[in-house]
Amino acid sequence: MRVAVTTPTGNVGRHVVSMLLRAGIRPLVLARDPGRLDAAVRREVEAVAVDQRDRQAVVAATAGVDALFWVDPPSTGDDPLADYELATASVVSAVRANGIERTVFQSSVGAEKRHGAGEIDGLAGTELALDALGATVTHLRCGYFFTNLMLQLDAVRAGAIPVILPLDQALPWVAPRDIAEVAVTRLLSADWSGRRVQAVHGPADLTWPQAAETVSAATGRPLRAERVSDDAMRNLLHASGMSAGLAEAVIGMSTGLRDGFVPEQPRTLRTTTPTTLAAWAYDVLRPAL
Repeated sequence: MRVAVTTPTGNVGRHVVSMLLRAGIRPLVLARDPGRLDAAVRREVEAVAVDQRDRQAVVAATAGVDALFWVDPPSTGDDPLADYELATASVVSAVRANGIERTVFQSSVGAEKRHGAGEIDGLAGTELALDALGATVTHLRCGYFFTNLMLQLDAVRAGAIPVILPLDQALPWVAPRDIAEVAVTRLLSADWSGRRVQAVHGPADLTWPQAAETVSAATGRPLRAERVSDDAMRNLLHASGMSAGLAEAVIGMSTGLRDGFVPEQPRTLRTTTPTTLAAWAYDVLRPAL
């Protein structure tokens, strides 16, 4: 079995690579800069330097692949949805040209809306394009990554995280490692076909105050969630150096999932994963503070 993995140094991709290695698979990893791979990992994988938005390069790199873990690379430009369209064209062309048997696509809760959820709309576009292809694909509709807190270390140190979701709105929080486990299970199993949607909700739905209380207890640092206006968040993102277009796409991921949004897939035994925010915050976040 030949398995290709994109974003192999990402929050989920690095775990996918490690799990495949432990399963006895030597994965093909597609990375913009293979030099960023850990030296020990680099020796165990087949690494190819590829820009995922370069359709021809992706098609060439995935020739002979049986299963593909695809993550649309994050955008840093002013038109994120245009970047997502380029990545979508790459994966669709690769699956079609190379007859890839199974694709696991890292999507997000909210992609089921199709429109109106900021950057998540780009993931929805990839889902729709793979569906139109008639590919055997599992869309992983993931909850809010624990690791997003690593992007807010200064706010955590200061004791207040600004949010634009209602403070009483709960959302699924999930460990990237658990997403990888679900992805690898699908990649290595040949006992499924057609279009599947698999939500990955983590162990619990949490409001921001609940998440802040959990993180505070795990790290020993006082932390609260502070509701701010959309404009205030926009100003914070601009001050961090984010372009106007990207800031709107990021804000849209929250504004598009408020006002009564409910994920298409409910929390069940299949959609619930084990790693708690408390355990992750103690093991990962606490040492980073």
